[in-house]
Amino acid sequence: MIDRIYGVDGLEIGEQIIQEANILIVDDVIANLIVLTEMIRKSGYVARPVTSVKQATQAIEATLPQLILLDISMPDMDGFEWCERLKKDAKTRDIPIIFISALNSTEDKIRGFNLGAVDFISKPFEHEEVSLRISTHLKIHRMQQELEMYNQKLQKLVKEQMEKIETEEKNLIYAMARMCEARDKGRENHIENIGKNCRLLAMSLHFSGLYEEEITQDYIDTIELASALHDIGKIFIPDNILQKRGKLTIDEDRVLKSHAELGAKNLSEAYAQSEYNDFLKMAIDIAKYHHEKYDGSGYPMGLRGKEIPLSARIVAVVNKYDNLLRDSADEGEEAHKEALQRMKLEANRSLDPDIIEVFLKIQRQLKR
Repeated sequence: MIDRIYGVDGLEIGEQIIQEANILIVDDVIANLIVLTEMIRKSGYVARPVTSVKQATQAIEATLPQLILLDISMPDMDGFEWCERLKKDAKTRDIPIIFISALNSTEDKIRGFNLGAVDFISKPFEHEEVSLRISTHLKIHRMQQELEMYNQKLQKLVKEQMEKIETEEKNLIYAMARMCEARDKGRENHIENIGKNCRLLAMSLHFSGLYEEEITQDYIDTIELASALHDIGKIFIPDNILQKRGKLTIDEDRVLKSHAELGAKNLSEAYAQSEYNDFLKMAIDIAKYHHEKYDGSGYPMGLRGKEIPLSARIVAVVNKYDNLLRDSADEGEEAHKEALQRMKLEANRSLDPDIIEVFLKIQRQLKR
C-alpha cells in the first residue's frame, strides 16, 4: 500500500512549481510521513514528504518550500547538521525549520534553536498543535518577507536621494512619509506642518543665541526635510494597530512603540551604505528619539535632558503641538490656546523647557 501511494524508493518529490504554501516534511519513518502529510493537507497546505536528507536537498533545488518539518534522527545526516547547512546558505537560510522528534530534552531544544530552528513538535503528533504551529510560523515568515521587501525599497529610495537635497529629492522623501501618513487616519498635512514649524523653531533657536553655533543654515534646511521621516517606522506597523480607535492592549502598544527603532534601523542601514550624510544622520536621530521625554520617562532608550539629540527635542515639541491641535475638541484659536497651555505644563516633563520658551514666542507664526 505504501509503495503504491508513495513510490518504491520512498516518497516522490513533486517537480512542479507550487504556488500555494508548500511544506517539506523530512522523516525516514513512513508512518510519521503519512500522518503529517494528511494533517498538512487537511490544513490546506501542500505537503512534500521525503525520507532522507538527500531527497530533501533535491526537493529544495526543485522548489523552495515555505517551511520545513525536519526529523532530528535521520540515516544519512542528522537533522541538526542539515539545519546548520541550510542556515549557512543564503538561498535557504530564511526558510523556517521546525524540528519533529521524540527527543524532548532541554539540551536538544537549545541546540536546535541555536542552529536557527523556530520551533519543536514532539511525537506523537496532535493535529491541532501541528496545524497551529505551522500556521503561526508561515504567517511570521510571510510578514518577515514583506518587511524585508519594504526594507529594501526604503533603503534604495533613501540612498538614491541623499547625494543632493534638491526639489525632486524632497518630493520623493515627502512621498515616502505620506505613505505612513495615509495609513494613519486623521493626520493629513501632518508632515508639512511638522517640517515648516521645525524650520521656524530652529531658526528662532539660532537667533535666540541658545544654539547659535550648532544651528546653522544647513541644519535648518536639513531638519525641515528630515523631520518628515520622524514616523517612517510606522510603515511596518499593521493597520489593525495603527488605525485602532480604542485603547491598545499592552502587546499592541509595544508593537506601535517599536516604530521608533524600526524607522531608525532602516535609515541606519541606508546610512551605512553611503558616505557621511548630515541628512540621514539627523533623520536617524529624529526617528529613534522623538518619543524620548525630557524627564527620562520616554522611549525607546529612556534618555533625559540634553542626552536627547537637539533635532529630536525640536521635533518632539513641534509634533506635540500638532497632535494636540488634531486631538482637540475645539477648533481654530481655541484649540491653539489650549495646546499652548498644555505644552507649558510639559516643560521639564516631556519637553525641553528652553525650546518651549522660544516656541511660545513664535506661536503666532506657527503653521496650523
